[in-house]
Amino acid sequence: MPEPLDRQPVGGANAHDGVSDVRRWLYILLEAGKTGDRPSAIFDVFMVGLILANVVAFAAETDVRIAAAYGEELRFFNAFSIAIFTVEYLIRLWVCVDHPAFRGQPRWRVRLGYSMAPQMLIDLIVILPFYLSFLFAVDLRVLRIFRLFRFLMLARYSPALYTIGRVFKSERRAMLAALIVMSGMLIFSATGIYWLEHEVQPEAFGSIPMSMWWALATLTTVGYGDVVPLTTLGRFFGGLVMIFGLGMFAMPIAIVSSGFAREIHRRDFVVSWGMVARVPLFQELKPALLADLVELLEAQVIDPDAAIAHKGDVADAMYFIVIGRVRLDFDERSVELGEGEYFGEMALLEDRRRSADIVTLSQAHVLKLDARNFREFIGRHPEARVRLLDAIRARDLTRGATDELEREIEEEKRDL
Repeated sequence: MPEPLDRQPVGGANAHDGVSDVRRWLYILLEAGKTGDRPSAIFDVFMVGLILANVVAFAAETDVRIAAAYGEELRFFNAFSIAIFTVEYLIRLWVCVDHPAFRGQPRWRVRLGYSMAPQMLIDLIVILPFYLSFLFAVDLRVLRIFRLFRFLMLARYSPALYTIGRVFKSERRAMLAALIVMSGMLIFSATGIYWLEHEVQPEAFGSIPMSMWWALATLTTVGYGDVVPLTTLGRFFGGLVMIFGLGMFAMPIAIVSSGFAREIHRRDFVVSWGMVARVPLFQELKPALLADLVELLEAQVIDPDAAIAHKGDVADAMYFIVIGRVRLDFDERSVELGEGEYFGEMALLEDRRRSADIVTLSQAHVLKLDARNFREFIGRHPEARVRLLDAIRARDLTRGATDELEREIEEEKRDL
């Protein structure tokens, strides 16, 4: 059996730690560092530029004059791009074992499962045809078609595209309902015009399937004019179809635009599994709990020297620091917190007021979990509550745990 993630290889602890540190750094660069840190930003900009350049090169190759003048340079650029994409693909397979959702699983199983992820399959489709061309006789024009998949790789590096994907996922039920309404309207329009026009124009409206072309062009208000009703009733019915089409086919646009606006207002940047994985408190949670928690977190970017909360304020949220530093000013001391740390948890657990002024020392990217969502989460997941209480007791941020908190921790453990 392959060795588990938490076991060290025979080479010794130092070698293992060195390799693990490199792998962890690459994991943050490729998978987790999507919150504005400079190395990840530089890498993302480079990859987006490379992908866009590949799309431009693909289009340029279809021009005979450009292909004749710069064919050699374009082939070299394609080979260089494939090399970069291949190295990135292999590194992603190597570092995926550091994903908190896969901790403790055999590495071969983690990498096999990760290779089946949709984005990894897109990456494989991009690079595999290039290598297969050396083994099999393949028409180069067919390989050019596969190069279009490189455009889909942009979704990995663009938070905006990721946000659109989340919008479609969150609005899938509304989109499905709109699709059903649109399909029903299409069939109804095609059926109506068939009965009104099939005797006059059998070549255009001879059946309901044939009538669907006119119905689709009319409902979408395109109106090519190649097929039009001739009878008075047919034209009257066509006018009604146009009016209904304005409303029916505008529904998906309204659903997506409202969902996108809601997503943009809810988050200033994209909260991903990689970001949550950088908070040590979450690293021991099960994948199902992490997935649930990601949906509850609200990401915020806070300017330097800004007050997050004041002493005496009613506690309304718990915060997790992804990037930046924050200072907590108590009556007799100050505490500085950095990346991966958190604050506000005791106030939420005990339903009390803030015991410190909280100020940012630099621009801070934080994940906010408000009180209502916090209570719902720990109510649904008692094991997460125990993990949180243990972490609070261990770090002694709030000047020590009380006897009541100690008792609550032990009771929670016994209940599990």
